[in-house]
Amino acid sequence: MNRTELARLLDHSLLKPEVTEKDIIVQVEVVRQWAIGFLCVQPSYVSLATGALRDSGARVVSVIGFPHGCDRSAVKAHAAELAVRDGAAEVDMLMNVGRLKSGRSQAVADGIAQVVRAIPGIPVKVILETCLLTEEEKVAACRIVRDSGATFVKTSTGFHPAGGATVADVRLLRATVGPDFGVKAAGGIRTLADAQSMLEAGANRLGTSASPTILAALPA
Repeated sequence: MNRTELARLLDHSLLKPEVTEKDIIVQVEVVRQWAIGFLCVQPSYVSLATGALRDSGARVVSVIGFPHGCDRSAVKAHAAELAVRDGAAEVDMLMNVGRLKSGRSQAVADGIAQVVRAIPGIPVKVILETCLLTEEEKVAACRIVRDSGATFVKTSTGFHPAGGATVADVRLLRATVGPDFGVKAAGGIRTLADAQSMLEAGANRLGTSASPTILAALPA
């Protein structure tokens, strides 16, 4: 895979709470310079990022219910609607981990489906926060996501102290959802070797704040 191909698979992420408007504009230029496919921002910055990236070919992704996923489903659905209205081309929503671990699979499924219905035609990635789940829960979560109308399963927020993406988790997610469903690895992907290992394990999208470092390690 060459630099251009890899750049199109990156969700360049700018999600820390202290991010300023100036930071967004700086990272928009990074996305333009490296021809990165996506810029992932908090909902309040979707409009700014969308306007700044106009005519670049890059698309804006908004997180929903980030970083804990404990909002009520109606709140997540409305937040998704607002993000899309502001220009988001995709949304990354948090699954309700506590409900899954409580055995309330139908409630988890209903919550995802509510967001999907709120933004028809918009890809929805569902963040599992795999570091908090058992192997059985990861498999169950993947099946729920796949059957709820979403487009991707995503490993992690990158903000939980228990950890981010692992090769083993990406392999498990890919094996569970099958070859034609999206798998996004995120959390702790900082080098070209990290990115390559996640892609080899079955990811077809990567979330990272280290996009220039990763891409600079490949020939132009």
